Amino acid sequence: MPDNPLREPPAPPAPLRPEEVEAGWLGPEPFLRGTAWLDRGRAVRADPDDLARLPWDTVERAALPIGVRVEFTAAPGTRSVELRYRTASPGPLPHCFALWRGTRCLGEVVTDPAEEATVALPLPTGGGVFSVHPPEDRAPVVLGLRAVGGSLAPAPRRRRWLVHGDSITEGWWSTRPALSWPATAGRTLGLDTVNLGYAGGARGELPLAEQLARLPGEVVTLAFGTNCWSAAPCSAGWLYETVRAYVGLVRRGHPDAPLLILSPVLRPEAETTPNALGATLEDLRAAMEHAGRDLAAEGDERLLVLSGRPLLGPEHLADGLHPDDAGHARIAAAVADALRPHVRA
Repeated sequence: MPDNPLREPPAPPAPLRPEEVEAGWLGPEPFLRGTAWLDRGRAVRADPDDLARLPWDTVERAALPIGVRVEFTAAPGTRSVELRYRTASPGPLPHCFALWRGTRCLGEVVTDPAEEATVALPLPTGGGVFSVHPPEDRAPVVLGLRAVGGSLAPAPRRRRWLVHGDSITEGWWSTRPALSWPATAGRTLGLDTVNLGYAGGARGELPLAEQLARLPGEVVTLAFGTNCWSAAPCSAGWLYETVRAYVGLVRRGHPDAPLLILSPVLRPEAETTPNALGATLEDLRAAMEHAGRDLAAEGDERLLVLSGRPLLGPEHLADGLHPDDAGHARIAAAVADALRPHVRA
């Protein structure tokens, strides 16, 4: 996952012109999934009316459409789907679009870098429900889509899963957007994953908890804590109270939703090394889990706690901190197993 390339976001999509409608182009908004907020048609991951209370790095990461997908139902006989898109900057690398049906990747189409282009993805002739994962790091804005040789309709809506976390949740070091642990677990559970992971962030910022409370969603996961060891060092006692406060604010908007707390996964350099306030990552992980279990014992019957420590070994870390594809898959499997009994079919 490269550094944020975004300086000026791409222009929002304009309404389709009559000649575009006649040519079969459809507006993108009904087809977008994984969206938190729309800012003049652009998918963003923080409330555009409440950015002043957030750290600058979170605001920058929130401008990237991490986890946003195009989902549609194609009629039998539809040969392909065309997507027209615009990027913040084309960048040096090709743009990769992945086509999925259910839990299976059907193929990828790679295009040359361009600020605005159209990509065509071949479809199986039998039709069905499909997802397209665009390249995330260029902040692509979908301008329209159309069927070739058939017809498209928006995919059925699924229950929304709000997943808050840091760069690991954002999907760093997964080789494809669709292979991050939230994307993989969401497919497994049949949920519409809304990725609210912010690289370098997720340090217990309470304004984000209030934004999370305002977002529609049926399932919630909080997966932060590793950046509380060094990026914004805190003590175990501080993190314990912050988790309690964070959950309390989220519960204002989601009082009955299954809410999973995932404590930090393995970070070898931090496990037994005290931070500036004397807390090791082991201490911080224990504080998070303690806070969650206390809240559950006090009556929050739909609050779940999953320890991140057993999920990964050093061999699953691509850079000593972020999981590789196999590590993301292991986290996804554990999270799906934890949530499955609490997510209605």
